[in-house]
Amino acid sequence: MYTDWFEVIDPRFEALILPNVHVDQLYDGGRWLEGPVYVPAARHLLFSDIPNNRVLRFNECDGAVSVFEAPSGFANGHTLDRQGRVISCEHLTRRVTRREHDGHLTVLADSYDGKRLNSPNDVVEASDGSVWFTDPTYGISTEYEGARLDSEIGSRNVYRIDPSGAVSVVLSDLVQPNGLAFSWDEKILYVADSGSKPSRLLAYTVSGGKLSAGRLIAEAPRGIFDGFRIDRHGHIWTSAADGVHCLTADGDLLGKIRIPAAVANLTFGGPARNRLYICATRALYAVYLNVTG
Repeated sequence: MYTDWFEVIDPRFEALILPNVHVDQLYDGGRWLEGPVYVPAARHLLFSDIPNNRVLRFNECDGAVSVFEAPSGFANGHTLDRQGRVISCEHLTRRVTRREHDGHLTVLADSYDGKRLNSPNDVVEASDGSVWFTDPTYGISTEYEGARLDSEIGSRNVYRIDPSGAVSVVLSDLVQPNGLAFSWDEKILYVADSGSKPSRLLAYTVSGGKLSAGRLIAEAPRGIFDGFRIDRHGHIWTSAADGVHCLTADGDLLGKIRIPAAVANLTFGGPARNRLYICATRALYAVYLNVTG
């Protein structure tokens, strides 16, 4: 018997979830929680509380939540590179940074063509060492998530940072590019456009550091698509207004994890990578699945 936390829409969803598990609420004290990243070496999860200008840390060993960094530059999305370093998007400073092993920060990008970025939002790293990030205007549209400023670039782009440090635009035609993730073979880059109506999830073929024309994967039935992750079988686990939606790579909705608040972002974690951590408005949740990320 599956608990009320899960909504099975397609029988294929049953192979991805576990009977008799429940969704744990791990923390409830944020304003708008975002950008979770699991750090295996430390057995902790870092996640942003954007309006409170801080990054929080959930200790997987004892369940404690503490402040990791404050102020944080109104940090939003994070990812882990192949050397175990945390890469972060910062709204207020309008930059993408990497925290080195000794603790100091390296600025990976803060401008393009001599103009300051808008407010980097979410970020991923490819196996060749390139860093890809979205740059909507959410962090410069209001003081609540950064500062009210004009866009110097005048567009909302997706960028690629080459291992050499060169920054290039790979997408420039989205309303508000937001979450992004690679397929396991890195032949596809998925990008959420949270500003289109309805919000869309798009797929782009990757070749030589460039992207093909996008194809529509899904439109959000409620709210917007924001952050998402890909599991080992290629399923897309995406945020939505009514919880987490699980989609096939072709956009078929298999099922939902019901969460009592709008979900902003999520990530797989735990020693086996089978625990899904979910940032949902003010609270952090987690649930064990029958699939790894």
